[in-house]
Amino acid sequence: MLKRIVQACFLITGGTLGIFLISDLLTLISLDDIPLINNHYVTAILGAIIFYLITFWAVEYVVNFVKWVEESLVKVPITDIIFGSVGLVFGLIIAFLVGYALTGIEVPILNTVAPVLLTLLFGYLGFQVGFKKRDELLTLFTKSKKKSSDEEIEAEPTNAKNELKILDTSVIIDGRIADICQTGFLDGTIVIPQFVLEELQHIADSSDVLKRNRGRRGLDILNRIQKELAMNVEIYEGDFEDVQEVDSKLVKLAKLTSGVVVTNDFNLNKVCELQKVAVLNINDLANAVKPVVLPGEEMNVQVIKDGKEHNQGIAYLDDGTMIVVEDGRDYIGKQLDVLVTSVLQTSAGRMIFAKPKLLEKAL
Repeated sequence: MLKRIVQACFLITGGTLGIFLISDLLTLISLDDIPLINNHYVTAILGAIIFYLITFWAVEYVVNFVKWVEESLVKVPITDIIFGSVGLVFGLIIAFLVGYALTGIEVPILNTVAPVLLTLLFGYLGFQVGFKKRDELLTLFTKSKKKSSDEEIEAEPTNAKNELKILDTSVIIDGRIADICQTGFLDGTIVIPQFVLEELQHIADSSDVLKRNRGRRGLDILNRIQKELAMNVEIYEGDFEDVQEVDSKLVKLAKLTSGVVVTNDFNLNKVCELQKVAVLNINDLANAVKPVVLPGEEMNVQVIKDGKEHNQGIAYLDDGTMIVVEDGRDYIGKQLDVLVTSVLQTSAGRMIFAKPKLLEKAL
């Protein structure tokens, strides 16, 4: 179908050029005495035939070029196309107004060359400004929309249901985000950036078996969130070409959309806090729902390995909490009653320090 359309365009172009150029061309080479040379129907048919013959050589190149342009446009996010087109239209309007103002000047070069140059210049500048400033324009429209609904905001000061929750790669691979969404503790709109999907796909295609399994697990989690859970899930197709790191892109996206970054990455958590970006750390939530352990409490644990310091032993609770047992190295592989001495809790996790109860009784 596309090939037929291209051939039809060649025929129309050839017929049009034949009407305007063939007569002058034959006159130029002293062949103006040919009968019917001034008949527009004849020249149109002659031009169409010439261009139809050209299609046998050029049609494949044109079709491939059109398909390449089509594939490139399909891959471009719709927001980029819209704002680039809007900028192009504004640039062409400005070029027309400036060119119209120059028509009053009786200088041949200004009347002929200047409008063409202005159209190319302002059209290009308009498209580039609209394309590269799309995120700022989106933010501007979002802010204006919020200002127009001030009364609704005053009636509902906390509109958490409309907040954007932006997922990073680590929290998707972790998998607990799906269970949290299912329980209803996380509301609003789940946003999955395209650059996070690309990183996840890159991990899933890794030659390393462990990384490949982690990437596929992340894709399965996203599929579950999108199909099985009653959550509004959106794919953000934009990108920040001037930023290389995925974490930096997440922070910038959260700033532009006033969204919340959902992660379990300790370093990303700190970066968000430094840049005044709202962040939800899954590890913080996991630590918050763990049973509270107070100094002086007793517990029975199994020491499984030695610690970093001298004579230390390491044990773990069922939820993965690490217990550092002082003087517990001699009890590796054994069940041991211990007394909690202190608890250290951070975004990276929780550590419990304890000592054997036998030593306490001996003292």
